[in-house]
Amino acid sequence: MVKEAWVGFVLCAVQAAAASDAGAVHEWGTFTSVAGENGQAVDWLPLLGPSDLPCFVERLDHQRNFKSAYGVVRMETPVLYFDPLKPITVSVRVDFPNGRVTEWYPRASGVQPLSSTRGWIEWKNVRVSPSGASLPKEGAVSHYYAARETDAWPLEIGKDREKFLFYRGLGNFGVDLKAVVNSEGVLIHSEGAERVPVAILFQNHGGKIGYKALRSLREPVSVQFADLNGGIEPLRQRLESELIERGLYRREAHAMLETWRDSWFEEGMRVFYILPRANVDTLLPLSIEPAPGQLARVFVGRVELLAPWMKQEIGGALASGDVATLARYGRFLNAFLREMSGEGGEPALSDRARQFLQAAYARAGAERQSASCGQ
Repeated sequence: MVKEAWVGFVLCAVQAAAASDAGAVHEWGTFTSVAGENGQAVDWLPLLGPSDLPCFVERLDHQRNFKSAYGVVRMETPVLYFDPLKPITVSVRVDFPNGRVTEWYPRASGVQPLSSTRGWIEWKNVRVSPSGASLPKEGAVSHYYAARETDAWPLEIGKDREKFLFYRGLGNFGVDLKAVVNSEGVLIHSEGAERVPVAILFQNHGGKIGYKALRSLREPVSVQFADLNGGIEPLRQRLESELIERGLYRREAHAMLETWRDSWFEEGMRVFYILPRANVDTLLPLSIEPAPGQLARVFVGRVELLAPWMKQEIGGALASGDVATLARYGRFLNAFLREMSGEGGEPALSDRARQFLQAAYARAGAERQSASCGQ
C-alpha cells in the first residue's frame, strides 16, 4: 500500500512538473454567420470569393478553396499560441463535433476525412522552443501573417515551422445570439444557457460609423439605429480591451484585430460578441498534453445582418446593373440575395452584374494564387 501510494505521488509530481513547464496556451478565433429575417443563422455560400490563405497551408483532401462551400457557421482562423517556461514537446487535439476542419498548418498528424460529419484534427510531437529556422512566407498579401506578431514561442512539426497552430472549418450548428432587424433598429438576445459577456452592434453606412455595446446579454434588448455612434478607433480599443480581459496577452489581442482589420469594419451591419468560454469548450473540445498551467480560449462571434438601407441599395443596384455597389457586399452578397428573394432562392442578377462579379473574383483569385505560389 505504501509503495503504491509513493508511486502515485511520484507520478502526480511528474505530471504537475510537466504541466508547469507547459506554461500558458492562448487561443483566439472567429465564428461567422448570417442572420435570416427571423434572426436564425442561415445556410450560406460566399459569392465566389477567392481563397485568402498562403499556398503552404494544408487543405482537406487538397481542396483549393472551401470558401465556395455551403455552411451555417464559418470557423475562421483559430490560432493556438504557446508560452512555455522552457522548450517542450506537446500533443494537441481539437474536436469539432458539428463541423469539419478544412484547412490547417503546420502539417497535422491526423484529420478527419472529407466524408466524415464529425470533425477533428490532431498534432503530435509539436516542438516548442524560442529559436530555430525562419517562418515560411509567400509573396501574396494575406491577413494570415498578422497573427505572427506576438511574443509566442515558435513551434516545429517535421520541417514545418510557425508561430502558432492554425486551423479553419465549416460548421452546421445553431448560433445562440439572435438579432432581428426591423425598420427602427435591431432586437438582440441570447438563447444560450450562459450570458453573452459583451455584444456590439456595428454599422458602416457609406463610411459613417456607429456602434453600441451591450454587456451580460441574455434577455432581448432593442437597439435603435439612432443610438449608433462612435468611430473605428474607439471600437478597436474597446474590442482589444475585451479580448485582454478574457485572457489574451495585449499583443495577441492586437494581432487578432490586425488580422480582421479590413473585414470586421467593412460596409454593412453586424453584431460582434464574445462567446462564453463554456460554449467554446462545447463546440471545440480541446486537449493538450502535457496540460498547460493556464489556458485562455477567446472566440468572437460575427453575425451579419441585412439592414433596411442595405436592401434598398442592393435592390437598386440589381435593377440598374450597378456592379460596383453590389461588389461592396463581397462574400455576403449571395446570402443577402437569397434572403431578399423570400423563397430561399437567388433572385436573378443582371447578366452584366453577374459577369462582372464572376470575372472580378476569378481575377483576384488568380492573382493571389500566382503571387503566393510563384506561378
